[in-house]
Amino acid sequence: MRHFFVLSLALNVSFILRSVFEREQGLNWFGFESEKERITQRTRLSVSSSHSSITTLAEAQDSGERIINLDHGDPTMYEKYWQQMGDKTTVVIPGWQSMSYFSDISNICWFLEPEFAKQVVRLHKVVGNAVTDGRHIVVGTGSSQLYLAALFALSPSDASEPISVVSQAPYYSSYPSMTDCLKSGLYKWAGEAHNFSKEGPYIELVTSPNNPDGTARHSVVNRNKGTLLHDLAYYWPQYTPISSPADHELMLFTVSKSTGHAGMRIGWAIVKDKEVAKRMTKFVELNTIGVSKDSQIRAAKVLKAISDTYEHVDDSEVGETFFDFSYHNMAERWKLLREAVEHSGMFSLPKFPPAFCTFFNQVSEPRPAFAWLKCEKDIEDCETFLRGHKILTRGGKHFGVGPKYVRISMIDRDENFIRFVKRLSTIRI
Repeated sequence: MRHFFVLSLALNVSFILRSVFEREQGLNWFGFESEKERITQRTRLSVSSSHSSITTLAEAQDSGERIINLDHGDPTMYEKYWQQMGDKTTVVIPGWQSMSYFSDISNICWFLEPEFAKQVVRLHKVVGNAVTDGRHIVVGTGSSQLYLAALFALSPSDASEPISVVSQAPYYSSYPSMTDCLKSGLYKWAGEAHNFSKEGPYIELVTSPNNPDGTARHSVVNRNKGTLLHDLAYYWPQYTPISSPADHELMLFTVSKSTGHAGMRIGWAIVKDKEVAKRMTKFVELNTIGVSKDSQIRAAKVLKAISDTYEHVDDSEVGETFFDFSYHNMAERWKLLREAVEHSGMFSLPKFPPAFCTFFNQVSEPRPAFAWLKCEKDIEDCETFLRGHKILTRGGKHFGVGPKYVRISMIDRDENFIRFVKRLSTIRI
């Protein structure tokens, strides 16, 4: 055991020295030199502004044999921030608490925990990304349940045929399957919004920033008898500049992408029309008889912790603010990915126009939670091509477009992401 310890120590020291040497020589994480690196030293991804935490070069060594799965948008990048927050988001729930089905019988959404509703409104006011005054909040088991609740609420109950549901491609890959899963007589998936020509009522889904390509979206059909449903899961300052508070009839949000707590399974809808809010509430009631109180209580604590760091900025114990941490991590990841793509010469990425962000009070570029990668040259099926290099992604056919595109998660853990960009940079035909 003593010999193994000495050997391990020697290897770790050598790796650290190699990492220091490469950074001093102007080498980036992939081992190739860029013009910018000759001028400035690479700043590592950080847990906080005071000390670094990115996986070291030694930890991210890649033989090309390990499978890198970036198919799902599992937001594990955020684990480090919440670890550094310690007990500030810890919740203790006594065994006798939250036993009733009911939270607030005076509210349209009678299973909505008042504290969760309070913290939702508070966070939107801090960020400035959604109008909440005079609106109804409906809580759901993730935004997926709320999406189905919205379709139920917006569909005519006395129509002779299901209402058409459309969205501009590339659209979220689960929209078609979720819409048609139960073969509802109320609604059905009708595909690409640009190709929709049927007369009569319809529902158009507007996801902005869009999943998978990160672009800002607006409605495209724009005809009479149309109803809009806005999915704003990614309208947060770490992903895109906040231009103004969103003000739509029905808007969907989720903690999974705003704070990274996908396992809570909590989402919320901000609804202008009272009757629509009632019908959405009825759907959740019929579907799951409400939403977990424990998850709502925990979500409220997390949202409160985020708002507190911005409303008490002079408090020395606050530490790094959540959106600052997230913004810098996303910016660094996109920088590393673009360098890898440029070095490989096999791929391309969308370019996003910079815009002024009212939250950060500065001009910045979007930093989407997913990369919409295109395989260039003679590669026709990008998903299959990358799978051959043991990189798992989600192909364009799932999003209503061609197979030359893939969606790649940008919010996985540091180690997995660094391994991915290192491998991507070395791919050649």
